[in-house]
Amino acid sequence: MIRTSRRRWLAASAAATLALGLAACSAFRNEYTFSQSQLQAALERKFPFNKRYMELFDIQLTNPRLTLDPARNRVNVQFDATVDNKLFFPRALSGRFALDSGLRYDEPTRSLVLQDPEVQRFDVQGMPAQFSRQLNLLGGILAEQLLQGYPLYTFREDQLRVAGTQVEPGTITVLPDGINVKINRP
Repeated sequence: MIRTSRRRWLAASAAATLALGLAACSAFRNEYTFSQSQLQAALERKFPFNKRYMELFDIQLTNPRLTLDPARNRVNVQFDATVDNKLFFPRALSGRFALDSGLRYDEPTRSLVLQDPEVQRFDVQGMPAQFSRQLNLLGGILAEQLLQGYPLYTFREDQLRVAGTQVEPGTITVLPDGINVKINRP
């Protein structure tokens, strides 16, 4: 009688453990979809962006505006830009800076980051004509060197953990109204 009760208890415990394990597996999120507004809010928290370049130019990017380009699987970001150089300009110059970029996952920072950003436009009001070529070069350098790998969205640690196991994002797809990130199963 005692052995039968113990066997039943062991069987019930094993069944409960198996059920919990299966429930955890079925609760596994195999993807995340972030809306454009969620991404915009995450991006806004990371700005203003201030950088001094070559000890000559002080660059500030503010007011990021994100749009999505699903046909090319890329994102577009426009910023208000300020370029200051006391040596060449009597006052800081302001204008618009726009780029498009692919996305990739950066494991050390747990972030979706800009991959291979390309300058679409770098217009600065009041720029003397003799500096327009240098400004365009500066825009390209800014995109390639300073914004390459810039985080668009950072995952919380719990978003990348399933039943105590670390998981990683896989395929990243730009949608008309958001970004979908597939999660690789452990």
